[in-house]
Amino acid sequence: MNIHRVKIKEMLTACCFLAPSLIGFALFYLIPFGTSILYAFQDRLTAAWTLVNYSDLLSSLSFQKAAANTIRFTAISVPLLVTFSLIVAMLLNQRVFFRNWLRTAYVLPLIVPVASIVLFWQIMFDWNGVLNAFLQYAGWSRIDWMKSEWSEAVIILIYVWKNMGYNVVLFLAGLQNIPEQYYEIADLEGAGPIRKLFGFTLIYLTPTMFLVILMSVLNSFKVFRETYLIAGAYPQDRIYMLQHYMNNMFLSLDIQKLSAAATLMAVCIVVLVACLFLIERMFRSFME
Repeated sequence: MNIHRVKIKEMLTACCFLAPSLIGFALFYLIPFGTSILYAFQDRLTAAWTLVNYSDLLSSLSFQKAAANTIRFTAISVPLLVTFSLIVAMLLNQRVFFRNWLRTAYVLPLIVPVASIVLFWQIMFDWNGVLNAFLQYAGWSRIDWMKSEWSEAVIILIYVWKNMGYNVVLFLAGLQNIPEQYYEIADLEGAGPIRKLFGFTLIYLTPTMFLVILMSVLNSFKVFRETYLIAGAYPQDRIYMLQHYMNNMFLSLDIQKLSAAATLMAVCIVVLVACLFLIERMFRSFME
């Protein structure tokens, strides 16, 4: 009986500690998102239940362009980010010069405010920025980076630079958990670097790899802040993302269409995350 009372007391204590976070999550995330789902199925004028918001959304050329740009950005930037992060982590895991300083340098973008990051890249890619000054000095013509086809490459570069540090930390933790005995045995058997990479490193990094891919995909949907601060609400066509579309719907007070777009994007993210977990589970069962 006393043990039962102790468990109840511990549970109540845990609930008291969790209550502020749960209340904040419900007030600022759960309840607003549930309300937006309801708005997505309501008519703008009569508030009657309807699917016209989704039909108008899917037939909208602006939404189609934003969705295509977001998918293309994720498909290009995530593999680049994961690949570069793994290469940097493997280099930092070795005995390289200034290793501790390099680790700090790669983690630094995580703690620098977004406004400071945007200011740096504005100085680099502005019409009167550093890069154009260098091109003009070299005898080449200036490029309007954020209003040309180069704008997508600039946003991908910012995304990779900003998120690489977090992935490098995760990869470093995974690399340091691989037993050194495996590499010693591989050296005795005459295995080369490629064989050790695909035979040991990548296999034991599989859980970390899926976590990095998952976080990279989720972070690819958060690039709106940097894009908005650099290029504004109506950027070049190639960097007009779903978040731009939803932001413009909010400014025009089209709440129903905004809610429909947010709900559709949330469903796509959930499906993508579920597919990643399914692939990870299948791969893990295959390896076992």
